[in-house]
Amino acid sequence: MRAPSPLGRRAVLAGSTALVFALTALPAGAAGHQAHHRGSLVLIGGGLKDDNTQVYGEIIKRAGGAKARIGVITASSVPASQDPDAGDPDNCSNSACNGAHYAQLFKKHGAADAQWIPIDLDHIANADSEAVVEQVNSMTGFFFGGGDQYRYVTTMLHGAAHSDSKVLAAIRAKLATGAVVSGSSAGAQIAAGADMVTGGDSYQALRDGSTPGYFEDPTRLGYLPEGGFGFLRSGLIDTHTGANGREGRALRLAADTGHDRVYALEENTALVVDNPGTAREALSVLGTQGVAVLDLRHARARQADGGWSLTGARYTYLTDGDRYDAHRRLATPAPAKRPLIPLGTRPVAANGDAFYSVTNADGSPYSLRTTARQLVETRAQRTATATTFETGPRFTVTLTKTPRSAGWTTEPGKAQSIDSLTVAISPQ
Repeated sequence: MRAPSPLGRRAVLAGSTALVFALTALPAGAAGHQAHHRGSLVLIGGGLKDDNTQVYGEIIKRAGGAKARIGVITASSVPASQDPDAGDPDNCSNSACNGAHYAQLFKKHGAADAQWIPIDLDHIANADSEAVVEQVNSMTGFFFGGGDQYRYVTTMLHGAAHSDSKVLAAIRAKLATGAVVSGSSAGAQIAAGADMVTGGDSYQALRDGSTPGYFEDPTRLGYLPEGGFGFLRSGLIDTHTGANGREGRALRLAADTGHDRVYALEENTALVVDNPGTAREALSVLGTQGVAVLDLRHARARQADGGWSLTGARYTYLTDGDRYDAHRRLATPAPAKRPLIPLGTRPVAANGDAFYSVTNADGSPYSLRTTARQLVETRAQRTATATTFETGPRFTVTLTKTPRSAGWTTEPGKAQSIDSLTVAISPQ
């Protein structure tokens, strides 16, 4: 199985956004879906490696360990009819091929069984098949693969009503009674509620704002007001965040749509959510990178002649073993981590590509995170700035330490996790 190829996009809707507003703590969720679950979510920011025993093991453990039966859904992939290599098992990249690949991986990592749930653009009717519902009901956990999250919308939800297919209703019921629902990349993104992102790059998002819809232009910030499946309600979700420099688009979308929090997931790393959608929602991080929590409760956005600006947002970056109480908005470090004592005396390095622009051949991924870590590590300054590579206008991102700001680490002098830097974005 090869990695999915770039996806075509089709234009849908156009709309406008408010110009000047104060952000309020509006709930993130799609109306009509029950949000209270006894089960759990394991959401991966994409790039899940086949040998990630930590994340695969967590999914299997929550699905019953050695008795785990995992249903694999890959409807976000192209169907076999659109894959020119469908007959080549070494090069195919379609839903059935990808489903078999993940099923094999789950068995390799210790699941008792793993099966492809046969729903895709070639088999949309299966989303309401009683036989497939019966297959779903025999599972103890589910995994949604990557690709294009909009394909999950078109295959597993019904039209303008955005109502559940029978299969999705069955998965929702399994989650409510204790099953684990997991997913990577688009499979994590589809867990979002209202205003799920459909695409866009950070610079274009800051410059042009967001528009409801799904667009051919991959740089245009689009979103679905009706959202995804609504499994997670306490914030928006974004994926591949630092690797693709998506912090800017995540902040702009949240500001435009009135959300006060974004979980920005990194690659090969999971956000584990217990009791999703309840007042007891508890989150933790597993993996090699981390999860940024972008908090906009006290943020204010403004559109002026010079461009869009944002003040008062907060940036928290959690890594392996850290926990986050969504209700109290409280981050707690892993037991092995200790408060970071800043030892650095050098100024933070200049950063001329805050969001890893695709037009910058010399850009570095995880750019904004690197600046944030360097700021926490140094005692030489209280603020640090990073600018966008693009101009017209060029945006400046300012990170500032506050009395609440902290770093946590297992290595003296090196920040691994970060709590509560403030974020401001302004045009030049």
